[in-house]
Amino acid sequence: MPAYFARRLLIGLFTLWVVTILAYALIRSMPGDPVSVDSEGSQKIDQEENARRRAAYGLDDPWHVGYSNWLSRAVRLDLDSALTGTKRPVVEILQERLKPTLLLTTSSLVLAYLLSIPLGLYCSARSGKPDERVISTGLYMIYSLPSFVAAVLLQSFFSIKLIGTAWELPLAGLVSDNHDQLSSWGQTVDIFKHMILPVFCYTYGALAYEARFIRANMAEVVRQDYIRTARAKGVSEFNVYVKHAFRNTLIPLVTLLGLTFPTLLSGSVILEQIFSLPGMGSLLITSIYARDYPVIMAVVLMFSILTLIGQLVADMLYAVVDPRIAYD
Repeated sequence: MPAYFARRLLIGLFTLWVVTILAYALIRSMPGDPVSVDSEGSQKIDQEENARRRAAYGLDDPWHVGYSNWLSRAVRLDLDSALTGTKRPVVEILQERLKPTLLLTTSSLVLAYLLSIPLGLYCSARSGKPDERVISTGLYMIYSLPSFVAAVLLQSFFSIKLIGTAWELPLAGLVSDNHDQLSSWGQTVDIFKHMILPVFCYTYGALAYEARFIRANMAEVVRQDYIRTARAKGVSEFNVYVKHAFRNTLIPLVTLLGLTFPTLLSGSVILEQIFSLPGMGSLLITSIYARDYPVIMAVVLMFSILTLIGQLVADMLYAVVDPRIAYD
């Protein structure tokens, strides 16, 4: 096993290196730079000042020289400081923006799996029945609805049409304006209300996909000979589906789990803009607009690391769900 994980670590490091090279080359090829973008949004700055700032930021160097400088700092865990805005250290910005995104995505991930597993098993057990057809059709329709469309519709209904009622929900943001004046319980309730619509928009698509995914895998497994043998021995239908069939569908489900979390983080870009949430998605968008290279590279690096960690965790879980798999 140590040899396997050492090999995976080397492959992961090589993958990170390739991803960061491509990302840095692409962002440096975009029109404009942090100095020119910052100059457009402020008072007119003379050419000499622009040239001095470009030299200070290393923007006059070729992209491969800039990448080498960034990489040498990154391996020392120094992600530099932002080139625009408050020019704070990038690590501080990431720590500040990561909390709302983790709150949103973790809640969505837990809810999606807690609901999709029993729903997928129910649809598999009731395959071909009228209630199963209704549920499967509903899941297909829900999955077909883009999350950003659902977000706008929910905002219009719960935040505008129901304004002033007990069912009103906040339109945007993570907290209310008077959040600091509330008690601890009041602050918790305030955050919960602000999270209802975003979490729902994050969850329903994953829920629909994963429930259909489980049902499709179960449909193949329940036709196997060992399932017929278990039924012939008098094993209850609950044990047949949960203890025998479902366990043999866990490997593809674990693979899906390894990809879900980084996908949710990267998918937060659009929804965080709609709900005005101060998370990683909105940070990435504003950084791209500002051509803030250190922040963009830090976000790309974090997403890449999360993807690789998700795959590694999935590989480790394979041996847990299937004793036949070993990494010796």
